[in-house]
Amino acid sequence: MRVRTRIAPSPTGDPHVGTAYVALINYCFAKQHGGDFVLRIEDTDRNRSTAASENVILEALAWLGIAWDEGPDRGGPHGPYRQSERLPIYAEHARILLENGSAFKCFCTPARLDEMRREQQARKLPPAYDGRCLALTQAEVAANESARLDYVVRLRVPREGHATVHDLLRGPIEFEWSAVDMQVLVKSDGWPTYHLANVVDDHLMEITHVMRGEEWISSAPKHLLLYRAFGWEMPEIAHLPLLRNADRSKLSKRKNPTSILFYKRMGYLPEALANFLGLFAVPPKDGEEMMDLATLVAGFGLSHISLGGPVFDVTKLDWLNARYLRETLDVPQLVERIRAWAFDPAYVAAIAGLAQKRIERLSDLGALTSFFFAGRLDVTADSFAGGKLDAEATRRLFVLALAAFEALPDWDVAAIEGAVRRVAEASGAKLRDAVRPLYVAVTGSAQSVPLFDSMALLGRDLVRERLRFALERLGGATNAESEIWRSLLAGPALAVADGSAA
Repeated sequence: MRVRTRIAPSPTGDPHVGTAYVALINYCFAKQHGGDFVLRIEDTDRNRSTAASENVILEALAWLGIAWDEGPDRGGPHGPYRQSERLPIYAEHARILLENGSAFKCFCTPARLDEMRREQQARKLPPAYDGRCLALTQAEVAANESARLDYVVRLRVPREGHATVHDLLRGPIEFEWSAVDMQVLVKSDGWPTYHLANVVDDHLMEITHVMRGEEWISSAPKHLLLYRAFGWEMPEIAHLPLLRNADRSKLSKRKNPTSILFYKRMGYLPEALANFLGLFAVPPKDGEEMMDLATLVAGFGLSHISLGGPVFDVTKLDWLNARYLRETLDVPQLVERIRAWAFDPAYVAAIAGLAQKRIERLSDLGALTSFFFAGRLDVTADSFAGGKLDAEATRRLFVLALAAFEALPDWDVAAIEGAVRRVAEASGAKLRDAVRPLYVAVTGSAQSVPLFDSMALLGRDLVRERLRFALERLGGATNAESEIWRSLLAGPALAVADGSAA
């Protein structure tokens, strides 16, 4: 059987370095075995998925040199490769599950489910569907449908015994069926959840090996049930350890930049970043850690992956990127890389548009716009003196801004301005007083080109990194302070911003 692997990102934000790591693992495994690597877009989250995010994901993976054999932009014999274009396929397979008794229609209202969860919490039980609609007769189901009551389709899960899932990295993993929730497979609007769409697509796309993040381990028994219900063989499966910060916590944008776009904007070479990620599954050859993609494929092995979780060590990435800059490029090649990085036509045009009203000579551009071509800025605690906010108020402002920016579903001028207004209100500061320290943290100066436009152009991760650095320069914030200050943003404004009110 021909080996086929896949990466299936959701287009709900900037492309995460964890996505690149999982993609590289799947790519190396497929190519080492002479197989195919498939890219599928899992866009069933209708509220958060965007075409812009999909395009950025495709561009970021292509920039890293990870090429897929089939996908939404390339086609292939197993398309469509966007889940939003495969709805009739999922509807047909949901019908099969209902007919063979592997799934059932659940008419429980949101109010009834909320009451059920409150009772479970009061009894210190884990939240899970209690199976009420399993007892409905065919006549009752028909009557509910005639009354046009909303329903979801749920997976029927045994209440006794256990399941064993064989993991290529972890060996057999056992699950008690009584602890597995009766997962929703089809929502009330007819759209599938991840679980149904994922299993159906992996089978129909002939995926032989599923290598995904370890956060999906708890979903494995549900997927096993679905494969059995359809009479299909489950692919080989491996749950990859998550990337970690230096303190072993999960790599997250709250603590570190996680977007591939951040590392591209910072001037890392794509081959250096791919090499760095590849080292998590490819040991150095004869002590040499610099390896191109072909070498990574040749040396790849699942057995090399540490279950403790690879540490995303930015210091090592810096060292590796420096070697690539110095050892793999001659001066003309370096000039081309600089031109590609610094003189992207769209980026330069946007900067020029912001700067045009602020300059008297072209030579003014250097000082005015240099922050667009920098990483961390050389700011100190003294840089924030002279404004209306003292050091504590400024620290609080930065903590609130970091939280608000993290929650934004969109990163554009209007969203950023709205977030800053909420932050100023929550911190008890006037907008103009709150804007000044943000100017300093983001641009290095108390006055520059328009702030919100600059933030939108720099990107979320770079803005957040500069705010984190500025906060450090002011002494940082304790966990207790951060928790108290972030709570000031709680309420309708933030709920709308992060989509939790939907």
